[in-house]
Amino acid sequence: MGGGPRAIELGLRANLGQFTLLFIVNALVGGMIGQERTVLPLLARDTFGLAGATSALTFVAAFGLTKAATNLVAGALADRYGRKRVLVAGWLVGLPVPLLLIAAPEWSWVIAANVLLGINQGLTWSTTVIMKIDLVGPVRRGLATGLNEAAGYGAVALTALLTGWLAAEEGLRPWPFLVGLAYAVVGLALSVGLVRETRGHVDHEQRATQAAPTDEPATGPRWREVFWRATLRDPTLSSASQAGLVNNLNDGMAWGLLPLHYAAAGLSIAEIGVLAAAYPAVWAVAQIPAGALSDRVGRKPLIVAGMLLQAAAIAVIAVGGSFTVWLAAAGLLGLGTALVYPTLLAAVADVAEPSWRGAAIGVYRLWRDLGFAAGAILAGLVADSAGMPASIGVVAGLTAASGLIVLVRMRESVRR
Repeated sequence: MGGGPRAIELGLRANLGQFTLLFIVNALVGGMIGQERTVLPLLARDTFGLAGATSALTFVAAFGLTKAATNLVAGALADRYGRKRVLVAGWLVGLPVPLLLIAAPEWSWVIAANVLLGINQGLTWSTTVIMKIDLVGPVRRGLATGLNEAAGYGAVALTALLTGWLAAEEGLRPWPFLVGLAYAVVGLALSVGLVRETRGHVDHEQRATQAAPTDEPATGPRWREVFWRATLRDPTLSSASQAGLVNNLNDGMAWGLLPLHYAAAGLSIAEIGVLAAAYPAVWAVAQIPAGALSDRVGRKPLIVAGMLLQAAAIAVIAVGGSFTVWLAAAGLLGLGTALVYPTLLAAVADVAEPSWRGAAIGVYRLWRDLGFAAGAILAGLVADSAGMPASIGVVAGLTAASGLIVLVRMRESVRR
């Protein structure tokens, strides 16, 4: 007795096995960033002697520029060649990253490692979120993106905490980066051996939404048209793109500058590790209910509230002066980011049709992750000229302004 091809169904319950597997894979993707969150800014200062904030933050800029460009390519490639191939390619690129960080005799090696890390993250994280959206269909997109981002940023938090502890006990190298090597090996093995392609789910959803269903795969607009829609023309897509850019601008500042800010105040490596972990930990846990809530009440209210809450938390970090105050502010920053991060992805998926969804998400993630580079450059330049508190304050102001732009320009994308 031979079994025929498996019938395609949309929904979380119908695809729970693959959805869970992709949840685990994206946790490993996030862990690749987590290996750097506590350790690398301190490595720049203590091992490579980079005294200026601008120089120390070059690794964040290299990561952000590369990841942004790769996101753009990843979405289009995933639509054309399949999600799984792009996912596997991303893990192959990520394998050398921890080895380069361990062996680096000079800072240029760290920059090279972060170029590869940007490619790894652009290919793997883009693909896992697109695949989860493919699997669940149109009803639970907010929950799907919330779970995807929770997996990634939960791993960022746990790995930042673990590597901070390892760095305090064993030194800045090699132990923290051996954790990243283990993540890359396991992620590649799972992606090759167990992850299944989801393009069939895309065609199934597209046929279900067409007025006259057909068995032919759907084709979307040209990539150039998608780019301009998501960048300028469509008020919801372009509002999401600018908010994503500013969100990651403040995350780039948090990644590269805040550990140096805390160290300058006399905090220990272990305390810095706790602060570096607290922000993505709250972010990871809270975005699961946040994504689900956006399915019920709409995307726009959560995005506006989240951007303004982030701005307030960053302002508290700028003026605060103790571990307790900074820990509370880190929690608020994580909560604000949780309201924004999955909701922006879900809003883009709401507006884009299934046939060009991958490309639209790729354009959005291009602008979002350019924020890493913008945040690193801006924070470094202002910190070197006016001090770290002033730099953090400028980022708080930009974040508040972004929330107000969403309030004025974005249209609600949830259909009631």
